[in-house]
Amino acid sequence: MRKLLLGLILGGMCLGAATQAQDAETPLRALVTGDDGKGWEAVGRLNLGQTGFCTGALIAPNLVLTAAHCVYDKQSGAQIAPETMRFLAGWRNGRAVAYRGVRRGVVHPDYQFRDGDKMNRVANDVALLELDRPIRLPGVQPYATASNPRKGDRVGVVSYAHDRSEAPSIQEVCRVMARRAQVLVLSCDVDFGSSGAPVFAFQDGTPQIVSVVSSMAEADDQKISLAASVDRTLGTLQDRLNSGEGVFTTQRRVSSGFGQGGARNGGTAKFVRP
Repeated sequence: MRKLLLGLILGGMCLGAATQAQDAETPLRALVTGDDGKGWEAVGRLNLGQTGFCTGALIAPNLVLTAAHCVYDKQSGAQIAPETMRFLAGWRNGRAVAYRGVRRGVVHPDYQFRDGDKMNRVANDVALLELDRPIRLPGVQPYATASNPRKGDRVGVVSYAHDRSEAPSIQEVCRVMARRAQVLVLSCDVDFGSSGAPVFAFQDGTPQIVSVVSSMAEADDQKISLAASVDRTLGTLQDRLNSGEGVFTTQRRVSSGFGQGGARNGGTAKFVRP
């Protein structure tokens, strides 16, 4: 995740109206107990070889939605081998509800890791990963997706980050400050490691994913976030995964003994910062 100066990217887009709603927002709250995390077990930490981690969320028993930049090595720009990725559903305090490897994945066809157009990169920053085995547990329910929220709408986000890598945190209410094509400008509190985190709208109290976190940003000295909308993207990714077009896949058999996450415990983790 890269920290961006939003004013240099969005030019004349008006953000002022959204700042009036800040008093209605809620702070981050750590989901440190089983009761805290109930209903959020389908959000997990996505470990990425030796390069760090992102956040991901199940949208089907075998499919994880995350940010496209998460599957690229920061230094080389090469895609990270799927067999080195591990999805830890509901990871909290050294344990996960389920551990799975990644069989294959696909990124948005227009995503370019080194794209100089930052807003274009954010707009296409979505990836879909197929797990090596579905997660079919009563307590792990995949999330539905929904169309773009409007400016001023309330959303929420559940994410991991470098300073909260051992348990997720939830911000139950933040705001859509602006929209530009497939990019949502949000007041949500994110940090390194939050890339790929699901942004939720709530329909009749049920969380539905509307976007995934791509970048931190600043506007008028205010920390905000940029997220890629999924409403026009998800169908394309699913079609490509089904057809095999543009898919990157596992080259060797993944051992079933992995997934304890020990290499990233404590302060030794590195974090993806494309």
